[in-house]
Amino acid sequence: MRNYKPILLVDDDDVDAIITQRAVNELKITNELVRKVDGEDALNYLRDEGNPKPCVILLDLNMPRMNGFEFLKVIKNDSELKRLPIVVLTTSDVDQNILDSFDLGVAGYIVKPVDYKQFVEAMKTINMYWTLSQLPTETGNSAALNPQTQNA
Repeated sequence: MRNYKPILLVDDDDVDAIITQRAVNELKITNELVRKVDGEDALNYLRDEGNPKPCVILLDLNMPRMNGFEFLKVIKNDSELKRLPIVVLTTSDVDQNILDSFDLGVAGYIVKPVDYKQFVEAMKTINMYWTLSQLPTETGNSAALNPQTQNA
C-alpha cells in the first residue's frame, strides 16, 4: 500500500482475520497487518503515541464492546484521527448500514465476498486504490508514494 505504515484491521472474527492476512500475503502487500478485535481496542491502539498511524483502516461493523458505527463516531470527532482513511469491510449489505457508514465519513464500503478468490480481488482493489491515492500527511502536505511499494 502506501509507505511502510501498517494496515489496521478492526474485526472480531478470527476466520475473517486469517483470510485477510492470507490475502495480504498472497498479494505480496508489504505493509504489516495489525489486528484489533473491536473499536475500543482499535482506539487504544490509535491513541498510543508509540504506534505508527495506519495507512488505511479496514473496519468490520458488527463487533462486541464498541461496534464499527460507534468507532466511526468517535474517530471522526477526534482531530488527531479524523483524516485516517477507513474502508468498511463487512458481511452486511443492508442499505441503511451503507448510508450510515458514508454519513460517518468512510472512504469506501465493501461487502466481504464469501468466495476466497473474490475476497483476494477485493483486497487487490483496496491495495491498488490506496497505493495510488494521495493522502494528507500529519503536517498537511500530500504524502508521496513509496516507490518500493509492490503492486498486486
